[in-house]
Amino acid sequence: MAEAIVSLAIERISDLLIHEAVYLGGVGAEVERLRAELDRMNSVLKDADYKQEQTELLRTLVRQIRDLAYEAEDVIDSFILEVAHQGGFLGIIDRFTSIFSKPSHRIKTGMKVKAIQTRLEDISKSLPAYDQISGGESSSSYTKMLQQQRLRRTYSHVEEVDVVSLEGMTRDVLAQLMTEEDRLHAVVSIVGMGGIGKTTLTKKVYNHIDVKRHFDCFAWAFVSQKCMLREVLHDVLIKVLSFSKDERELIDKLKENELMKRLFDVLKEKQYLIVLDDIWRSEDWNSLKPAFPRGKKGSKILITTRNKDVAILADPCNSPVELPFLTDDESWKLFSMKAFPGNKIESHACSREFEILGREMVKKCGGLPLAIVVLGGLLATKKSRAQWEVVQRNIHAHLNKVQQKDHQYGAVNGILALSYNDLPYFLKPCFLYLGHYPEDWEISKKELIRLWIAEGFISPSFVSKGMLMEDVAEQFLEELINRCLIQASTRDYTITCVKTIRLHDLLRELCVDKAREENFFEIIQPPLIENYGDSLDVTLLTSMLRRIAIHPSKRYVCLKGEHPNLRSLLLFQNERLIELHISKCKSFKFLRVLKVVKKDVRRWIVSSEIGNLRHLKYLGLKCDGGEIILPQSIRKLKSLHTLQILSDRLAIPPNVLFELKRLRHILLTDCEKAFMLGARMSLPAKDILKNIVTLKYIRITENNAVPSLTNVQSLGVIFERSTDVEPILKTLIQSHRLQSLDMRFDTRLPKDSIPSYPDLELLSHYHLSKLFLSGKIQEDPHSRHHVLKFVPTNIAKLTLWESEVKHDPMAVLEKLPHLTILVLFKSYTGIKLICSANGFLQLDCLQIGNLPNLEEWQIEEGAMPRLRSLYFTNVPQLRMIPEGLRYITALQEMELYGMKRSLVKRLEVIDGSEGDDFCKVSHIPSIQIYATEED
Repeated sequence: MAEAIVSLAIERISDLLIHEAVYLGGVGAEVERLRAELDRMNSVLKDADYKQEQTELLRTLVRQIRDLAYEAEDVIDSFILEVAHQGGFLGIIDRFTSIFSKPSHRIKTGMKVKAIQTRLEDISKSLPAYDQISGGESSSSYTKMLQQQRLRRTYSHVEEVDVVSLEGMTRDVLAQLMTEEDRLHAVVSIVGMGGIGKTTLTKKVYNHIDVKRHFDCFAWAFVSQKCMLREVLHDVLIKVLSFSKDERELIDKLKENELMKRLFDVLKEKQYLIVLDDIWRSEDWNSLKPAFPRGKKGSKILITTRNKDVAILADPCNSPVELPFLTDDESWKLFSMKAFPGNKIESHACSREFEILGREMVKKCGGLPLAIVVLGGLLATKKSRAQWEVVQRNIHAHLNKVQQKDHQYGAVNGILALSYNDLPYFLKPCFLYLGHYPEDWEISKKELIRLWIAEGFISPSFVSKGMLMEDVAEQFLEELINRCLIQASTRDYTITCVKTIRLHDLLRELCVDKAREENFFEIIQPPLIENYGDSLDVTLLTSMLRRIAIHPSKRYVCLKGEHPNLRSLLLFQNERLIELHISKCKSFKFLRVLKVVKKDVRRWIVSSEIGNLRHLKYLGLKCDGGEIILPQSIRKLKSLHTLQILSDRLAIPPNVLFELKRLRHILLTDCEKAFMLGARMSLPAKDILKNIVTLKYIRITENNAVPSLTNVQSLGVIFERSTDVEPILKTLIQSHRLQSLDMRFDTRLPKDSIPSYPDLELLSHYHLSKLFLSGKIQEDPHSRHHVLKFVPTNIAKLTLWESEVKHDPMAVLEKLPHLTILVLFKSYTGIKLICSANGFLQLDCLQIGNLPNLEEWQIEEGAMPRLRSLYFTNVPQLRMIPEGLRYITALQEMELYGMKRSLVKRLEVIDGSEGDDFCKVSHIPSIQIYATEED
């Protein structure tokens, strides 16, 4: 973790000072030595990253280096502010020359740099050349590691007695094991986070009677985080053969390569099952696999792992079995087995009260079997309600203190921390950062990636040719998912890409604990107790951590005091403060990330003092139901990467944003009303837009320059004239990264003068996955092709809004091979829709709304076989639900809004009597009906 912090300081020094050393006089040499010393320590810290969990000496050393890196970062950021106040950001050479033409600045900066350098050298002398870090492990830490490994070692004969919800998973694993495959390294993988029950399931399968009959050779080996190759090979060989005492002594003397050869020879004539429990790394699998031959037909290797990448590498042909969390009922059943052994819940006085308390605590375990077992074992020793209430008040602390003797488990946090310790240094800050979100928060992937970049967690050194920082961040996120540290909560329109993520409550607790250890962030949670009053004053102090998150409550929070070293302020609620006391911006002069939400405010005039937050990289402002007015001073935020403003209305000085050359993401609300207050932007020169990845929305006005947006991935465009559409489309065809395009006409225009789209054939050459098209589409009455022929074949989500197409759009759209979400709103003026057999093969969600003339919808058998969600809104002439709905067995939900009473009546069951069309929809689990219209 410290390595990542030191890396950030090195990059700031290199980019902002070393490159301008010619203007620093004598200070340049000091700064260069500081950078070099930090760089040297940085490389050594990579080796110390794992070991700092082992010795107090090492933890102290790492903490000292980390704090000095923070201090160096403060010196650099302070230097930048001095430069900015001298003459602004116009011309870097001029400003560097001007600031250091004053001896006081040079001397002051030089003294600070030299002081840090001296302290770093003192640390270096205390451990000459850092040998005690980069050298071998101390005997005490090595002994501790072996002790941990022994405690966690698994044995195939020790089976869990109290288990729940494994029947289905057992069948799945057995089916894969029993499949007769004749190939090298047929591997069955069980994947999941620590404590979810991988080993328990594996034991159940390994000892299953059908498995014992199927294979003629068995072995179970425990691999662990620190794979000892010779020991694993030795264990397997001993178990697959019966040796005399003399032979055993010979085997014990074999070298590693000799063991591998012997094991290979023994297994090649057998139909074997080898279990490799708790394998962590792809390198460990690559080291082990040469010992396992093809064997007889049907031979299998069964592995358990926390890392999905290991499973996929081991056998790309077999899909890993991923264990889910337990449901509430399953969790309670497992808890009851442990907390009330022998089913003696009735022996507890007032058993109903114990059940209420127990269920509340079990929910805090989030369906994780390990935590539930530990909690149940703990409460089995507590006989009074008062004792249970003590545990309930701080359940996480109790879970992490308990040692579960019968299962050899340590504290729950200790088991989960193994996954954190195994992370490469660059992923640790990314993971810990998730802990600042409130419990059970649905975390937006896009927002998280932008925050990671703003915080400096995505180093430019990881960006290879042809990639963006956002691409690297996406890879980091995928790795955290594959390591079972976070869960993909929802997928986007592609069905494969993550949209939102969640963090298990216990892993969030781990993040918060580790972040506190690392001085990484702190959380302010206003008390919910009523007698505390309506507001809470929070006094910021320099001693506080560099990132602060204030969590939601029903009370207002007002920040006071000063915290000049504060880097991130993340506010998840309506804050009084949020006039931000930005007028006192010196209190937050190094702020990089500011995220503010205001509610119940009609007009939010953002203070011009915000322009003094010159280090700001991420600015997120949200005003629910109100108007945001940005000041001219926003142009001073030259370091800004992301500007996200969500409000019903927005006023912004013309073209001011394009003076910010580092901007990568501009999101100025999802609502066109934002432009009613003068948020008019025309496109600037080409070099300004080269870094733009997200741009929503840009207004195309007369005489716009139309440069190429080379790296844009998501773009929203508002047109005033139809003649501007073709030039823009010709330009954008060069934007090879463009994935999402939103095009609409200016709604401020009189309704009868809103233009329509001309020929959109150019869109067919795009490689879009998402297209939102709002506005009427011109149709050529003489054309032999459907007007929607232009829709790109790669489209996964398509929205046609007020298109007013005359001919059935389904005839073209149903042939799109990747289409998963289709929205048709006021987009068709005809009377009949037909969905053909084998059409819409990938469609997952269909929304149809405001089709005033539609009378009939025909669905042929075989159409939309994967459709799960169907929504109807205001289709007044439709009298009957399609007969073909009965064939769509995948359908999970249907929603009807503003439909005619006669249609709805045909679907309902009234007093036990089914409507005429009930049989068409009886297989759909969820049907919601709202705002029915009278005929």
